[in-house]
Amino acid sequence: MRDQFQQRWEELMQQQEALLAQLNTPHQHHNGIVRRYRNPVITHHHVPIDWRYDRNPDTNPYCLERIGINTTMNAGAIKWNNKYLLMVRVEGTDRKSFFAIAESPNGIDQFRFWPRPVEIPDTDPHETNIYDIRLTAHEDGWIYGIFCSERHHPEAVPGDLSSALASAGIVRTKDLLTWERLPNLKASSQQRNVVLHPEFVNGKYALYTRPQDDFILAGTGGGIGWALIEDICNPVIREEQIINKRYYHTIKELKNGEGPHPIKTPKGWLHLAHGVRNCAAGLRYVLYTYLTALDNPAHLIAEPGGYLLAPDGMERIGDVSNVLFSNGWICDEDGTVYIYYASSDTRMHVAVSSIDKLLDHCLHTPADGLRSAESVKRINELINRNMAFRETYR
Repeated sequence: MRDQFQQRWEELMQQQEALLAQLNTPHQHHNGIVRRYRNPVITHHHVPIDWRYDRNPDTNPYCLERIGINTTMNAGAIKWNNKYLLMVRVEGTDRKSFFAIAESPNGIDQFRFWPRPVEIPDTDPHETNIYDIRLTAHEDGWIYGIFCSERHHPEAVPGDLSSALASAGIVRTKDLLTWERLPNLKASSQQRNVVLHPEFVNGKYALYTRPQDDFILAGTGGGIGWALIEDICNPVIREEQIINKRYYHTIKELKNGEGPHPIKTPKGWLHLAHGVRNCAAGLRYVLYTYLTALDNPAHLIAEPGGYLLAPDGMERIGDVSNVLFSNGWICDEDGTVYIYYASSDTRMHVAVSSIDKLLDHCLHTPADGLRSAESVKRINELINRNMAFRETYR
């Protein structure tokens, strides 16, 4: 029996090592704005064997998996000590999520998890699930993580075990090892997809928010919000304005939310967000960009129509199908941007672009005209310009 256990254990380790060492290659076909890579960067198979299997043959004679992992998704991202780090939402087969940090030397492959999952201070016995963290290195010297803190709704009727209450949990660290838990964000509505702006604004901490009527639907919530708070250690939203609105019959008619914190560029704050619409297959999540003013991050100055990335091919299949979601990206000093996104709540991918390309996309792609007639008008305008160009250079 011990020989069989050892053989099985060695097979598991060899398979995982081959996966972790696998090199990634870019897709040949792309739209010029972003280039996808062929392999997911993190899957549930990347989670260390020691986290899932009891390696003692006396207590696990058949070498069975004891703690199952369902998915790895929705990772915050940060460049740290010249390494590319993803703070991954790892979901067990028990449906509980936790955070774990995986590290890559180049941002596109060879991601390996740190030895242990992240221990977030447990300050509320009613908090059931935590997930979808956004990481922000703030100018105050701390690295903050804001995540969804979920619990069973205290006003649910007896027998209703699906109603939930979402709020924004906040932690901070200076080494990514030890985390300080701050009070949850206090707001008048449920809040998910809350993101901390990396700089003070008028001497205050600035948040991108997503007010919503219930746990799933935005309802009367108008889109991505903006709020200033006096004290991050006593985070209270007293006033909130919508800076990126939802619209009928668009990619974000049902709801939208900020992804990672925006990147500061010479032409404005570059944002990545997700938009959600309903369709026959259920909720469809896509990613889009927009730009706000450098001197006023709450002021929208450009938003290209349509999506930047949508589920494609096998990305459409998974635990929750037809979903792309991103809450992490990294911008290198040379302007390369690594966009980390999850597909169908199952696995993590990377797509690569640049500040110049993303700004060009934001500033020169036509805005959504909100009507079919306007879409045709924009296509004809492009055709006319192309015809004039051909005539000029014949």
